[in-house]
Amino acid sequence: MDVLNQYGSDSESDGGQPQTCIKPVVRQYKVDTAPDISAHAPSVHELGAYLGPGQREIRHNMAYQVLAQPVVGPVDSEGDFGGRRERGSGLAEIHAVNEAAFRRQERMFREQKPSETTTGGKNNRGLRRKAAGQAAVLDGDGAYQGPWAGYEGETRGQAAGPSAEQVAEHERRVAQHAGGSQGAGAAAPRARAAYAEGQAERTTFHGASERDYQGRTYMHVAGPSGAAATCFAPKRLVKEWRGAHAGGVSAIRLMPGSGHLLLSSGMDGLVKIFDTQGSLSLLRTFTGHSKAVRDVSFAPDGTTFLSSSYDTYTKLWDTETGACRQRFSAKGRVPYVARFHPEDPNVFLVGQGDKRIVQWDVRANEIVQEYNQHLGAINSLTFFDSNRRFVSTSDDKTMRVWEFGFPVVIKLVADPSMHSVPAVALHPSEKWFVGQSMDNRLVVYSAGERIKPHKRKEFSGHLTAGFACQPSFSPDGRFLTSGDSEGSVWCWDWQTTRLVTKWKAHDKVAICSAWHPRESSRVATCSWDGSIKYWD
Repeated sequence: MDVLNQYGSDSESDGGQPQTCIKPVVRQYKVDTAPDISAHAPSVHELGAYLGPGQREIRHNMAYQVLAQPVVGPVDSEGDFGGRRERGSGLAEIHAVNEAAFRRQERMFREQKPSETTTGGKNNRGLRRKAAGQAAVLDGDGAYQGPWAGYEGETRGQAAGPSAEQVAEHERRVAQHAGGSQGAGAAAPRARAAYAEGQAERTTFHGASERDYQGRTYMHVAGPSGAAATCFAPKRLVKEWRGAHAGGVSAIRLMPGSGHLLLSSGMDGLVKIFDTQGSLSLLRTFTGHSKAVRDVSFAPDGTTFLSSSYDTYTKLWDTETGACRQRFSAKGRVPYVARFHPEDPNVFLVGQGDKRIVQWDVRANEIVQEYNQHLGAINSLTFFDSNRRFVSTSDDKTMRVWEFGFPVVIKLVADPSMHSVPAVALHPSEKWFVGQSMDNRLVVYSAGERIKPHKRKEFSGHLTAGFACQPSFSPDGRFLTSGDSEGSVWCWDWQTTRLVTKWKAHDKVAICSAWHPRESSRVATCSWDGSIKYWD
């Protein structure tokens, strides 16, 4: 090209001298194989990631500073995070939050308009901020509030309780349970004192006679034994126990094996037993908790049962006589769920609100084992694999599998896309168990040697977000039922995951459903509207 550019046309030639041209500039790019690196060491917040003290697996590459950084955070030698304090409203724990994340959320809150219930629909820019307080004062007047201080004129944070009419109705119901034949006005002070100090255990039999002409109690099972061969979806209402529990029913359980007795617990602090075989009537009431009863559970033989209440007590009751045999309390921790070992009625597990699972021995009346690896309150306990292992679910959105008697997790089921699973049911074949996920679906997991989710089998369509609706299997494993937040009961086919039937059962959330172990199409349901219904 340079040679051709030296020649021009005849008109441009000047004395036969060759034409000079400017050569093109070729840019040279320098490749620096060793760029300069800043000596500034990024902090934990700049890196945006950290490793937990017990973490042994990472899913992506991390910088050396992250892998070699010291352990940060509060000391948790006793499980109290070093800052646990008793307050009037409960237990307070010290937590940490990323400063950048906190400021980002604060800016988003300032940009958005608050709701009408907080500031009357006005923008925060037009309101006056409250005083931040003194840093040395923790409680009382002038307490330090810092960036959490509210605005003048807002109602957020103010005490909101029941109305005067609701308080009067509650006192009337309490007086009715505690006063018996006396008037509500005379029994109300005594009932309030009993609820404040804790209920003394007692029982009331509601039948005509505790024994029949042959001397048998309601523990006697009539009819042939054995589970139903083929089950069918229920179609009609057999019995309704309206107003079974004031304030709502929290759980129902059928007698293991026979199912002729129905055990229920409610928000009124009572436990009741109903007959599901003959008269379909209320048989006995158990009184002994000063607060709502969250869960009940039968022993493997059905002769005793456990009741767990928000008054921090788990009590062992005699099913036949109604006597309270023992009381269990772990340093004031609230028991959320209690389950007997299926092969040993002298040992049971209690899942507590302080993230721990404790194992009690009835004979020694003490805790013999403790399982402490969850990061949230325990919601459910389910035995499987010939009762050698059990799975626990928690508010920390994980499922952990334990070897019974050994406080070491052998399998952790956790995923960023998982939701909390507050209720679990085991399939009659003991090969699968389902969990009520908070994203409005029932998830399925294998219960063999390898615990893994069955991604192609899930049950959806119902609304359960925010509610721990307990699912239930039919005795032959053909159907799966669950309630929802609208009071409906859904029944799916286990093999095809198709919806078989759905019916409106209650006015409020249907919190629990239980299939009869012997009848082919009978299902019991309960709701927060205080009613229990028996379907066939």
